[in-house]
Amino acid sequence: MSLTLLDVSELEAKAKAIRRLILQTTHHAGMGHTGGSLSEADILTALFFRVMRNRDTANQRVDRDRFILSKGHATPGYYSTLALRGYFPVATLDTFDSLGSILQGHPDMHMTPGVEMSSGSLGQGLSCAIGIQLAAVRDPAMSGVRTFVLMGDGEIQEGQVWEAALYAGARKVRGLVGIIDMNGVQCTSTTDESVPLEPIADKWRAFGWTVLDVDGHAMLPLVEALEEARARSADGPVVVVARTIKGKGVSFMEGRHEWHGKAPNDKEFELAMKEIGA
Repeated sequence: MSLTLLDVSELEAKAKAIRRLILQTTHHAGMGHTGGSLSEADILTALFFRVMRNRDTANQRVDRDRFILSKGHATPGYYSTLALRGYFPVATLDTFDSLGSILQGHPDMHMTPGVEMSSGSLGQGLSCAIGIQLAAVRDPAMSGVRTFVLMGDGEIQEGQVWEAALYAGARKVRGLVGIIDMNGVQCTSTTDESVPLEPIADKWRAFGWTVLDVDGHAMLPLVEALEEARARSADGPVVVVARTIKGKGVSFMEGRHEWHGKAPNDKEFELAMKEIGA
């Protein structure tokens, strides 16, 4: 299945389909991180259906762009995207987080087609992405490869993120694109109530990164920012601060930390699916 460059309306429809699959997946399993999966849906859509290069599922090309879900708990969104992209049948989502399934609660690169890094322990994805790109710039077969790493805003309270950011900026690591799912909510509170992050753009610039700030739910500006990040990363690391909403698309989930790691019950699922729409 070769990558098709979808227009904005098609991408928006794809993101809506991913949100419906997220709700179906967590509801069926009775568990899962619903809120952060809904907030990342547009970002994942833009990456997997437009921005990343050479993502042919029938041929794992060495020169493919890589993606790392550093906020590894948000797998309902990740797996829903991979399923729609053709890495495995959509019906496999019904096995999410069950014994023996290829779709475990956290990504497993040895079990799940399309997963580039096993993640879940927060803060590690950026370091791994740096390693991939240090190898890529030395291997002619990987010429032009980019690595995109999606981090949560709660996650970047981890010190390892800033150690990696400092190194990447100082060494001007090429081909590296960080993305922050800036939804303002973490496990038990808002990020402002826990550890305020602003001025987030100034912090990354101080570490030597190019910073792009965008509405993470406005598909056209989001695609444009990610495409720009991909291009500008040829000269050094770029971070995209994507302003998102936890639980995006479902009114009673939006902005609420209670939905960080909660699945909808039958009544909530019915209401949420109506809000998302067909």
